[in-house]
Amino acid sequence: MSGSGASKDSTRADDFKRATAAALRALAESNEVQVAFQPGPSGLAGKRARLPLPTRALPAPEMARLRGAADSLALHLRHHDDAVHAARMPARREARDAYDQLEQARVEVIGGKFMDGVAANLRARLAEECETEGYDRMVRKDQLPVAAALSLLARERMSGEPSPAAARRVLDLWRSTLGAPAERALTEMAAAKENQTAFTRAARRLLAAMDLAEAEVDADTEDNADGDDTGKQPGEQDDQQQSEGQSESDADSTLGAQPEQVEGDAADDESGEEGEDDATAAEGEDRPGGPHPRRDKPLADNDASYRAFTRQFDEEIRAEDLCDPEELTRLRQQLDQQLQHLQGMVAKLANRLQRRLLAQQTRAWDFDLEEGLLDAGRLARVVVNPLQALSYKRERDTDFRDTVVTLLIDNSGSMRGRPITVAAMCGDILARTLERCAVKVEVLGFTTRAWKGGQSRERWVAEAKPRNPGRLNDLRHIVYKSADAPWRRARKNLGLMLREGLLKENIDGEALLWAYRRLLVRTEHRRILMVISDGAPVDDSTLSVNPGNYLEKHLREMIRDIETRDAVELIAIGIGHDVTRYYRRAVTIVDAEELGGTMMKKLTELFDEDAALAWARASSERAALVA
Repeated sequence: MSGSGASKDSTRADDFKRATAAALRALAESNEVQVAFQPGPSGLAGKRARLPLPTRALPAPEMARLRGAADSLALHLRHHDDAVHAARMPARREARDAYDQLEQARVEVIGGKFMDGVAANLRARLAEECETEGYDRMVRKDQLPVAAALSLLARERMSGEPSPAAARRVLDLWRSTLGAPAERALTEMAAAKENQTAFTRAARRLLAAMDLAEAEVDADTEDNADGDDTGKQPGEQDDQQQSEGQSESDADSTLGAQPEQVEGDAADDESGEEGEDDATAAEGEDRPGGPHPRRDKPLADNDASYRAFTRQFDEEIRAEDLCDPEELTRLRQQLDQQLQHLQGMVAKLANRLQRRLLAQQTRAWDFDLEEGLLDAGRLARVVVNPLQALSYKRERDTDFRDTVVTLLIDNSGSMRGRPITVAAMCGDILARTLERCAVKVEVLGFTTRAWKGGQSRERWVAEAKPRNPGRLNDLRHIVYKSADAPWRRARKNLGLMLREGLLKENIDGEALLWAYRRLLVRTEHRRILMVISDGAPVDDSTLSVNPGNYLEKHLREMIRDIETRDAVELIAIGIGHDVTRYYRRAVTIVDAEELGGTMMKKLTELFDEDAALAWARASSERAALVA
């Protein structure tokens, strides 16, 4: 009976998949669309649509979600023109996210206008997404990503329908701070929703009003008149556009950050709070066991041109303190569900690494000694010939240095989706594997507390916007698992990476310094720092009032200092981003699915004793050259 029931469920799921795929093609008005059901979120690549894999039971809420996802992809294929959309695509990453979501809201509003069933599916899917992301628990404006907020507000204005109940409270906070230019842009978008070209123009006006993208030529007058709302000094917009023209060739290296030419000297002294940070690090470095005498000189922000406007609002926080236990449990379950198909592959690689490590730790024996433990295996020859001397053996340990590994994960908005999901899974597998081999593992993440500056920028504005303020955002450094915490206690914490409102901007240089200082206070003989990132450091608030390479230059300085010392072994993995131009020991992968295998391969190389000795020799040579 149980086999018959399972077969019935399987047939039902297959029938649903066929019907959903057929409906998607019909709604898209294209028989060329290929529909695939795979684990993970829905997506669209050319004429290939990817939908989440349904369960066998197929409860009604899941069917509604899948229908809504299918309708959303179909309407995008039917009403969206890639060429028109790309013509006004903004350069900055957060602006691109908002621009894409505004366009998706437009096609869904148009598609649901005359098809009640489609509109109902889309409403159900949107309501479920708002509840899943926890919008109803948000009490501050900055907890809701700006792209999601603008998309919901634009959808309201175009459709005339209210947003889902879960999002209304936090959206009210956004409405009260929009300003007249943004309101006018939303009205224009509603009027132009049938014309994609006019809609993209209005969408760019909205992004300019929200200080997410540069204003287009025909919108300069309006945006400059509202300079106070955008947080720019009079005349700053012209300077920024001039700089954009000069540094167009560098757009790829900064991932869309618009450099602004700033005159004057930025070599102001650090604040007293930063001095306290350095003092704390120096105390930790005085502990014994350091592998190199240079550790008595703490690594600091050596680049004199880099500074933070204020560190008062920065935070280092444990993952469990960022959300309640029930939400952590739900996020962990969500992570487990999304990664079922990857567990087997990465587990094999982890077992290979474990065998390598355990082989290095295997005990060995010295035989034919004159004293020690009696060697029972050689007693037979004494029985045969009593004149033979007794043989003894002594156990010895192989030279396996106690080790700690820190995994530093980029928690920026561009990691949203598959990359951050796979990174969380790899952190989980890595912690479990190395813990079995008596290797300590620490998992850290870095992002910012808010988009576009947060309280740091508010203070800068209140102090009359002094020039060259330095880093102008509130750091958020997250400890998912400390080195001394067992994996079973930190397991739930890794699911926090899937929380939508968590991923914001990335300031890599200071995050690298933070992780490095945490490693220095460890007593293990060997320290390994592995960085996972998908782009150059980007913080719009900082880059809008500093040179365009401000954060990147500081990152290079931190990497150079760490690599010229032999206190920590540094390695980086770039996801779709060439990190080899920053790190000496680095690898770049194209697809996030390759992350698990690449991590295990690189760690296996690091734990190879021959490679470790070669690294140590190279480090000593570099240190001698620097000295």
